[in-house]
This record gives sequence, C-alpha cells and structure tokens, in this order.
Amino acid sequence: MQKNPVADRLVIVKGGGDLATGTAHRLFRAGFPVIVTEVENPTMVRRTVAFAECLYSGSIEVEGVEARPARGKTPREKLAAARALLAEGMVPVVVDPEGAIVPLARPAALVDAILAKKNLGTRMDQAEVVVALGPGFAAGEDAHAVIETARGHDIGRVILEGPAEPDTGVPGPIAGYTTERLLRAPAGGRFEPICRIGDHVEKGQVVARVGGQEVKAQIAGILRGLIREGLEVSQGFKVGDVDPRATPGHCFTISDKSRAVAGGVLEAIMMFLFGVQSAAERTH
Repeated sequence: MQKNPVADRLVIVKGGGDLATGTAHRLFRAGFPVIVTEVENPTMVRRTVAFAECLYSGSIEVEGVEARPARGKTPREKLAAARALLAEGMVPVVVDPEGAIVPLARPAALVDAILAKKNLGTRMDQAEVVVALGPGFAAGEDAHAVIETARGHDIGRVILEGPAEPDTGVPGPIAGYTTERLLRAPAGGRFEPICRIGDHVEKGQVVARVGGQEVKAQIAGILRGLIREGLEVSQGFKVGDVDPRATPGHCFTISDKSRAVAGGVLEAIMMFLFGVQSAAERTH
C-alpha cells in the first residue's frame, strides 16, 4: 500500500452538524486528518449523524467513523488532545467557538461549515485553502472557494468567484414538501420530546412540547431529527424535521445533500492544494 499523500495535511472543519459531519467524514475517509470545532452547547437537529453529538454523549460513530471530544483548559491543551485522538484514528471535536486553535494548528485547509448564513470571522489567510459552505460568503473575498448548498441542479458546485445562492428561508423540497417538513417551537422554553428519532409520525401528531405547548407534525413520515431534551429554545426555533420518504435508515446515515456538498469541499481542497482541476488535466 502506498503512503497516504495527505496524512500531514490537517483540515479543520468549523461546525459539527449534519452537513459539516458529512464533509468531515468524506475528508477523513479520503485520508485527511480532520479536527472539528464547535460551540459549547450545539443545537443540531440531525443528532444521529452529527459529530457534535459526542460533546453530550462522549462518543458517536457515523458510518464507521468515530468522533470524541478533545478537552482541555487552554487552546494548546485542546489541540494536544485532538492530536492524540487523531493518532487513534478518530475525529476530535473541540469546543472552540472563537477558532483559537486555528493559528496554533496551522491547518492546510479550513472549512467553514457553520451554516450561519453569514461570515462569523473566517478569513482567507487562515490556511492554504479556505472553503465556506452556502450563503454569506464570497469566493475570492471570504474564502478561496464557496460550495453551493441549496438543493437543486447546482448543489455541491465549487464556486471560485462570488457567492452561493442567497438564502430564501425556505428549505429545499423533499417529496414535494418544504417548510411543512420542519418542526418549530411554538413558544420559548425547555424542549421536551415525546417521540424519538426514527419514529413514524402522522400529520397532527404531538411529537414534543416546548414551554408546555405542543409541537405537532405537519406531515406524515419518519422523524429524522430532534434537538436534545432539556435545551432552552426561543419561539420559532427549529427543533426537528420529518422526512416524508419514510425510510427509517435515512435517520442514521449521511444524507444525499451532505454527500453532494462534501464532494464539492473535497474537490475544492484538492484543486487548491495540488492544482488538480480535472481528471483530464491530470492525465495529459
């Protein structure tokens, strides 16, 4: 077996939600050492396929790749803990909302997968190649490349100049459903689930409560995601989603959208690190 040519090319992925996890998983499988950074109490919906979930559970495995928290009192201690986990073949998740480990780690690539719809501080000078996901970034200004995240013909496209499609506030359709798929808090308060991820729900069924008020499914399908019990949320906050395709296995595997976006990230990193534009260019 040949030596891994990217074994020393560290990638830091900002964000540990499902889309970020799909990206980190793809890069890890491709041979890159990957460190994920997150906020202290992340509120991801698709917890079963989010590396950030390990901050609560201690460990999570997504399609054969395990993630664990890398803890420490200082950025240097956290980075040392992360490197130890990398040596064990795991993906470390570091609580580092300010990105303090980035200048210490000096990554070859930095991926902003926070999906905040705006730039929260990512700069092109933070790594050899900086890639950002979705709206809120302009390729050539905020990052070397931006990856399209909107469902449709261009999802996963590597954008080398300008922004991705603007945020419409409406999720992409699945089986013809858009906003109906989402579960939102009817009031502010503590989130209390009644159903579990993977459960089949009917239209109008109560799946959770927030602040004593019911959260009802707007369509029938499989409960694909729910935030963790006990989290405090504001009115209108996304607390879950229903997949009308009603395939239970989809709840526990990386989505088609995540895989498409991850492919774009890998393409962009290879282009900028190694000058690979296409298979044709590489063979001629």
